[in-house]
Amino acid sequence: MKPLYLDNAATTHPKPESVYLAVMDALRSGGSPGRGVHNQAIAADRLVFETREALAELFNADNSDRFIFTENATSAINLALFGLLQSGDCIVTTSMEHNAVVRPLKELQKRGVNIVKVSADPMTGIVERADLQEACLQQKTRLLLVNHCSNVFGSIQPVSELGEWCQKHGIVFMLDGAQSAGSIPIDFKALQVDLFAAPGHKGLLGPQGTGFLYIGGGVELSPFVFGGTGADSQSPYQPKNLPERFESGTMNLPGLAGLYAALQFLQKRGVDEIRKHEVTLISKIVTGLKGMKSVNLYGTDNVMLRSNAISFNLVDRDPAEIGYFLDQQEQIRVRVGLHCAPDAHRTMGTFPAGTVRVSPGLFNTEEEIDRFLQVMHVLAHESHC
Repeated sequence: MKPLYLDNAATTHPKPESVYLAVMDALRSGGSPGRGVHNQAIAADRLVFETREALAELFNADNSDRFIFTENATSAINLALFGLLQSGDCIVTTSMEHNAVVRPLKELQKRGVNIVKVSADPMTGIVERADLQEACLQQKTRLLLVNHCSNVFGSIQPVSELGEWCQKHGIVFMLDGAQSAGSIPIDFKALQVDLFAAPGHKGLLGPQGTGFLYIGGGVELSPFVFGGTGADSQSPYQPKNLPERFESGTMNLPGLAGLYAALQFLQKRGVDEIRKHEVTLISKIVTGLKGMKSVNLYGTDNVMLRSNAISFNLVDRDPAEIGYFLDQQEQIRVRVGLHCAPDAHRTMGTFPAGTVRVSPGLFNTEEEIDRFLQVMHVLAHESHC
């Protein structure tokens, strides 16, 4: 039986063939960006520059130097939060955040940062824009941070007007794009986003160990990692120019080579087309699961307000049991548990057991979704009986 991978919210699989080839070619080519003037080092510099340019094109940003490469979205989020917030500052966020946000904020809270969480609707997982704005206005808010799409329930938050509103009120606006980048069309100028964090290995279809933080104009962050950058080597102080200010140490060139190949693939394929394909699969899963007795499906009924993360449970069945059966007996790969987002589960009433999460991706087919639903129909029937 052929394995069926439906865990794309964790990391997309497979990658475009060009990604695998680019990683291998970079490993064989050698050279380290910013560390030499020989041909291999210059080629490495060029590759990093072209990757930044590809990100700027994909997200409609004017200056590619404002894309800071990190090893994942978590590192990017930490860079933003610890680089911006100081004792006495207030951050407004939501009850749908991943631990990549929750845990850094807990540490910052110990250092005097005030945290305000706005609860999402327990049926849809969506936060009202007006509630976020009201929370920001109740005290002097430094940062509004919103999880663009829930990694558990797929809830797409209403962020289209928040950037403009934040600018009018002197608030920095940040999006956690871990589940949206590459899967949902994103325009930084239209959103007027100040900070945006994303991994390379999810919707962007790149390798693990890659990610970035976009720092908008007018936002000043303090680095918390210091060291060699390949620039201003005569100075004992960290460079002030972007991106070198936040990129100390040797870069993950093979990873960035794979990310660049993935970005080229995305531009050719089109994020709009990818979104259409994934919506077709999402709709098929949601409709199929809703029609099964004994299945509790969580999140909004509007598939246009869902990303590819779909959570469900079977009545009186442990999600871990369901996940184990799907994996061992049917070769269907899903994820179960709390998905590093306990607050989201508390919001939706699925704590502490969690849920079964299924997340289709670009390379899944409708026939594969039919296979998954056929297995679930049998499981649901057994539970009902």
